[in-house]
Amino acid sequence: MKQQSKTMSKEDREKDKSALLKLFTDEIKDIYWAEKHLVKALPKMAKGATSSELTAAIEKHIGETEVHITRLEEVFGILGIKPQAKKCDAMAGLIEEGQGVLEDTEDGTMTRDAGIISASQKVEHYEIATYGTLRVLANTLGLTDAAELLETTLEEEKTTDVGLTVIAEGFVNEAASQEVE
Repeated sequence: MKQQSKTMSKEDREKDKSALLKLFTDEIKDIYWAEKHLVKALPKMAKGATSSELTAAIEKHIGETEVHITRLEEVFGILGIKPQAKKCDAMAGLIEEGQGVLEDTEDGTMTRDAGIISASQKVEHYEIATYGTLRVLANTLGLTDAAELLETTLEEEKTTDVGLTVIAEGFVNEAASQEVE
């Protein structure tokens, strides 16, 4: 284990900061890929939803996701690099899981909506974890402008997650439990 920062040489601290910056940059590329692919997958989820409330929530999130992509492009600008995506295996899996919900549930049922909400909240929780981590890394690296952009997106992701819970608890889960197979 490395020594604490106070006893490290300036060269070692710079090397550690460079490695952390590389990690941060790689993670930004990862979530950039994730958001770009999510914005393509969300319309299918909106189309598959039964309730107008869920459809509206997903459509709202499509617009927010487009803004998240723009914010990430601003972060790339702060880093002085061209926006570049790196495949996010986690998001690829979550999108695939969402597709599975559409394939495995009957169209026009609240059970499908419950599944869409479940898949969507898994995505939201992944994004919340990612943006929270990126915000902390940006602050550690002294990238306060990037940290502020990431914090804004983080708060929007949290709000979306809460909205999905409200829809699920408000009527979707209860209605799904009343459906007959």
